[in-house]
Amino acid sequence: MLDYKIILFPILISAILTPLVKMYSLWAKAYAIENERTVHHGKISRIGGVAIYIAFVVSMALFSRTDAAFNGIVLGGSIMFFAGLIDDLVDMKPTVKLLFEIMAAFVLIYFGVQVDVIRLPFGITIDWGIITFLFTLCWVVGITNAVNLIDGLDGLAGGMSVIILVVIGSLAIIERRPDVVTITFILAGSTFGFLIYNAHPASIFMGDCGSLFLGFMISAISLLGFKGSTVLTLALPILLLMVPIIDTLSAILRRTLKGMKFLQADKSHIHHLLMKQFGHRNTVVIMCGLTTLFGLSAFAYLINKEIGFLVMLVILFGVELFIEKSAMISERFHPLMGLHRRIRAKIKQISDKFTALWYRR
Repeated sequence: MLDYKIILFPILISAILTPLVKMYSLWAKAYAIENERTVHHGKISRIGGVAIYIAFVVSMALFSRTDAAFNGIVLGGSIMFFAGLIDDLVDMKPTVKLLFEIMAAFVLIYFGVQVDVIRLPFGITIDWGIITFLFTLCWVVGITNAVNLIDGLDGLAGGMSVIILVVIGSLAIIERRPDVVTITFILAGSTFGFLIYNAHPASIFMGDCGSLFLGFMISAISLLGFKGSTVLTLALPILLLMVPIIDTLSAILRRTLKGMKFLQADKSHIHHLLMKQFGHRNTVVIMCGLTTLFGLSAFAYLINKEIGFLVMLVILFGVELFIEKSAMISERFHPLMGLHRRIRAKIKQISDKFTALWYRR
C-alpha cells in the first residue's frame, strides 16, 4: 500500500523552496548564461536542483528506514549534487566532473549497491567480481551523464525523471519492495514540486546540481532492484531509460565521427532536432510521451514477455527511423533505410529478369 505522505510532503517542500532558490540565485548571480546552445533568454536561475535535493533529504529523514544501501545512495547522491553545484557556480572541467561521478559510483559499490550477477540470454550468467564491478561503474556513470545530457529544454529532464521514477516505483509495489517504493516516490515528489516552476516557459533551471543528482539517483535506485527483485532485472531499467541511453550513444557516435571530444557539447541531441520541427513545448511532450510508452512496455513485459518485447521493438524501430532521417548521428548513417533501398533494388532486379524472360517467350 502506497503512503501518499511520501509523495505529497516532498512536493510541498520542493514547491516552497524553489521560489526561495530563485531569489537567492539572482542575489548570488547563479543564473544560466546564454550561448549558442541555449534556448532561453534572460537571467534564469540554474541551481534549482538545490530545492530537489533538500526536499529529498528532508523527506528521506522523516519517512525512510536507513540501512547500508540507503546510506550509500544518499551519500553518493550528495557527492553528485555538490559536484554539480560547484559546476553550476564556477564551470568545472568535464574531466573533473567525470572523476566525481566515478567517486560517487565507488561509494555506491562500497555500500553494497551493485550488480551481483549479469544474466544474458540462453541461460548465460556472469558473476565474476571484476566484470560486475566494471558494469556497475559504467552503468552509474553512463546513466548519470545520460540524464545530464537531456537537460536541454524546459521541464524535459525533470519530466522524464518523474515518469521513470513512477514506473519503477509502481513495479516495486507489484514486487512488494517497500524500500524501492519509498525512495522512488520521495524523489519523484521532490522533482515534481520543482517542475511547477520548470515547465515551459521555465522560470528556473535545475542545473547540473539537479540533473547529475537525478541521473545518479535513478541509476542507483535501478541497481537497488538487483538485490532481490525479480522485476527490476537488467532489461527493465535499460528499457525505462531507453531515451537518454539512445541519446547518449548517438552523441558518442556523432562526436567520434566528427572528430570531436566525447565530452564536448553540441546541439544535435534528440530534443534539439525535435524542437526544430515541433517547437519547445511539444518536443517535451513528445519525449515524455515516448518515455511513458517505454514504461508501459515494461508493464506489458510483466504480463506477457513476448508482447512486451514486440512493443519495445516497434518503439525502437520508430526511434531508429527518426535518428536516420534526421541525420542525428551522421548524414551517412542510415542502416535501416539503406537496407530497405537495397531490398527494393534487389526485388526490382529480379522482377526485371522475370519480365524479360516472359517477353522472350
